[in-house]
Amino acid sequence: MPKGYWIARMEVTDPEAYDRYRRANAEAFEKFGARFVVRGGAQETREGGWPARSVVLEFPSVEAARACYDSPEYQRAKALREGAAEVDLIIVEGYAG
Repeated sequence: MPKGYWIARMEVTDPEAYDRYRRANAEAFEKFGARFVVRGGAQETREGGWPARSVVLEFPSVEAARACYDSPEYQRAKALREGAAEVDLIIVEGYAG
C-alpha cells in the first residue's frame, strides 16, 4: 500500500497564532502516524513563485493522510491557523513503483 503525503506551502502572517496551531496539530499527527519529511527548512525557488514556508508530511497510507485531515483533532488545530497563514495543501498518494 503506497504511503500518503501532505504537501503544503504557506505564507505565515501571524507567527504567534501559527505557533499555537503548530503545537495543537501534534495530537492528530501522532494519532495518524505522520512523520515530517520537510518542516519549514531553508528553500531555494528555482522556477515560478513559491511562498516562504514548505511542509511535507508522510503518512503510512493515503487513507491515513485523508483521515487525519478530516479528524476532529486536526480540524480543532486548523481552526487555530485561520487568519495566521495563507495555505495551499494537497494530499498525494506516494509512488509505489
